[in-house]
Amino acid sequence: MQEYQFPNRPNFDLQFNPKFIYYGLIVLALLWLASGIYTVRQDEQAVVFRFGRAVSLKDPGIHYHWPTPIERVEKERVSEVKRLEVGFRTISVSPTPRYQKVSAESAMLTGDENIVDVELIVQYRIRDLEDYLFQVNDQRKAIKDVTEAALRQVVGQRTIDEALTEGKLEIQEEILKQIQAVLDLYKIGVRVDQAKLQTVSVPQEVDHAFKDVANAREDREKLRNEAEAYRNDIIPKTRGEAEKMIREAEAYTVERVKRSQGDADRFVEVLKEYRNAKDVTETRMYLETMEKILPGMQKYVVESDGKGGILNVLNLQKPVGGGN
Repeated sequence: MQEYQFPNRPNFDLQFNPKFIYYGLIVLALLWLASGIYTVRQDEQAVVFRFGRAVSLKDPGIHYHWPTPIERVEKERVSEVKRLEVGFRTISVSPTPRYQKVSAESAMLTGDENIVDVELIVQYRIRDLEDYLFQVNDQRKAIKDVTEAALRQVVGQRTIDEALTEGKLEIQEEILKQIQAVLDLYKIGVRVDQAKLQTVSVPQEVDHAFKDVANAREDREKLRNEAEAYRNDIIPKTRGEAEKMIREAEAYTVERVKRSQGDADRFVEVLKEYRNAKDVTETRMYLETMEKILPGMQKYVVESDGKGGILNVLNLQKPVGGGN
């Protein structure tokens, strides 16, 4: 059997050079040092920890820190509006929003001991990153617990009518104030922008009864508005009629007074004439009175001399074509 001969190959004589280790360590050291370069984006802030202790707060830009394990960096989006849901959870946003109810959070008692289901959305931002990172372990859970406690306290101080109808705006404002006050007390470093009630409703078991009550309230308001409209219509008319009657009475008073004064003046004038010529005045007044009480009749005035002589007759009949 013929033996196969391999072609001649070059003979490499590799010798270990200690400089390779030195260069390799230098490269590794440079890479380790370079790993400390980091960037903080425009909407972020960063906290630098040295052996677990916060040493500095960095604003947006390019910065450097001692690489791990000496220092580490935590970054948070401080301008981001964070959203917290109480009483429900958003399952999907698009294309059709879907939500899941959380009855353990939404069911609560009002001040008049009625049960309501309340859903609330809270929007907040990070105000102080150092406090936000170090004051509590689980920031979101802490904010949620504070929100739920404030919600139950405020709703528990209101009646069910206020919670369902006209008191919603005041309830929202009070919830926001209480959440912010507690968060500031514990220095969590959060600013609450909005607390908005999504829905306030009654349980399904009594929903029909509350609808009947709501319809009765609407009827009451309708009747009240109609009564107000009637009152606003009838009162001005009545006042106008009363004012008219007062003016007519005042005019009648003035007219009667003037007429009475005229009659009194006329009587005074007649009295003066009577005193000047009593016989003539008596005769004239007698004749005028007879004309009034015996109208349309032919009348004769007979004057006697008292001695039984010839009577003088005064014919009071007026010419034909004239009145008596």
